[in-house]
Amino acid sequence: MIKNWQKEALQLIKDVGIWINEEKLKLSSKQIKTKSLNSFVSYVDKEAEKLLIEGLKKIIPDSGVIAEESGGVELLNGFNWIIDPLDGTTNYIHGLNPYSISVALMLDNEIIWSTILDLSTFKIYMAEKGKGAVCDEIPLDITNGSKLSEGIIGTGFPYYDFSKVNSYLKVLKKCFENSRGVRRFGSAAIDLCLVAEGKFVAFFEYGLAPWDIAAGMLIVREAGGIVGTFDSREISDRNLLFARNIVVGNPASFATLANWTEEYFEKIES
Repeated sequence: MIKNWQKEALQLIKDVGIWINEEKLKLSSKQIKTKSLNSFVSYVDKEAEKLLIEGLKKIIPDSGVIAEESGGVELLNGFNWIIDPLDGTTNYIHGLNPYSISVALMLDNEIIWSTILDLSTFKIYMAEKGKGAVCDEIPLDITNGSKLSEGIIGTGFPYYDFSKVNSYLKVLKKCFENSRGVRRFGSAAIDLCLVAEGKFVAFFEYGLAPWDIAAGMLIVREAGGIVGTFDSREISDRNLLFARNIVVGNPASFATLANWTEEYFEKIES
């Protein structure tokens, strides 16, 4: 049974998603010139985040916020919303899919609830700690997922931190050689949902921010998957959020990919 506050949060996220998609129609208008694209998307990002923060803080008063655009004010103890108002911005600009809204709720150091709305399909993924994960209310279960050699691996390309590209390419080569293919879709939040759905058997990326992965981490876990860092450390959710690297997978695939990232990447300090 979905709690009332969860229903309120879901409706808020859907409403903001509708607004984002309505604003997207302006990208094909003559009003939006190439030189003003960045300022337009910045406006959409910031306004969507503002709407989400205002609405979510009404649902849980005195809660903190970790967010992409405003930064927010994180509480050291208590509830914190972790928000990405538009994950997949480049896709959004260029008329490509997917792009999404990602929202997670953390209590102290533990993520307890999360939702990702795929704005290209309006599919909604949700998870609550200890109660499983769903996509459009259909339960997700990857506990018996395929091994790495029988599935597709997801990843994200480096886009501003190129210091570890050589290590990344070594892992990528192993993925090419030992899977049925590698895909890069441009929204880490959706990539994690694809692992939870069993469409990807695993996923890895470095250089990610907390809001990129917070919601997806819980969705993967509650679907029966495993979430870790490149060097397989056992750390709290909060520390994993700031580790800036992630490996996820179903139980049959996770260890193989994590072994490669641990082998080829030097320890990445969080």
